[in-house]
Amino acid sequence: MRFVSIASGSSGNCTYIGSGDTHILVDAGISCKRIADSLHSLDVKPEELNGIFITHEHSDHIQGLRVLAKKYGIGIYGTQQTLDRIRSFDKKHEIDEGLYCPVQPDVPVKTGDFLVNPFSSSHDAANPVVYRIHQGKRSVAVVTDLGVYSQYTVNHLLGLDAILLEANHDLKMLETGPYPYYLKRRIMGNYGHLSNESSGRLLNEVLHDGMKHVVLGHLSKENNYEALAYETVCLEVTMSEKPYTASDFPITVARRDTMSDIIYL
Repeated sequence: MRFVSIASGSSGNCTYIGSGDTHILVDAGISCKRIADSLHSLDVKPEELNGIFITHEHSDHIQGLRVLAKKYGIGIYGTQQTLDRIRSFDKKHEIDEGLYCPVQPDVPVKTGDFLVNPFSSSHDAANPVVYRIHQGKRSVAVVTDLGVYSQYTVNHLLGLDAILLEANHDLKMLETGPYPYYLKRRIMGNYGHLSNESSGRLLNEVLHDGMKHVVLGHLSKENNYEALAYETVCLEVTMSEKPYTASDFPITVARRDTMSDIIYL
């Protein structure tokens, strides 16, 4: 099992997770060409994808979806409400109805040799989910677009081998930055995004001896930067009462413009 962040940030998100026989994307928020080129660099043809799992309908998660699905005939997975929103954006009905595959939170979906478990997230979208993907005893989760987390969230993230976790913004940068007040309130609210500090606190709840890799993602271009996200999350881990320090785990930051290294599990 391997996973790669193809793109991660407020301008576009796409993650590849694959094995020898199964290949999926979580979100398709960048151009079809860029996704296809990235897959080819991984020796995967776009038409070999088993499915595209959409977390929610915001543009930074579905920008390339219509062209990708239409060109390669790939199934689109998401909650019924998310799929209905995607349909409403497809004014010319270019996506074949047969490609829509509804999922329900907490009801696992089998695709190839993966078991994909969607679970609810707190974000201002129709019915958003995040995904935990299993292959046998190995599992990885892509966890972005959370305003807040709860014990329900934590329970779904226990025992992971790897995680891509949102560290969207630095609170001081957001508070003093150029965004209008209503947008600042949205981002900081219960249906917005996790700050660096909140990301570190959530990470503390799910770290365990078997965690092989942590990738921080979905950084805001205007309200965060890589070194700050990394240092803040690492400080939260090291200063917590948990029996770990940040140096105990490989922690990296996903970029918006380049693919991450391949992480093997």
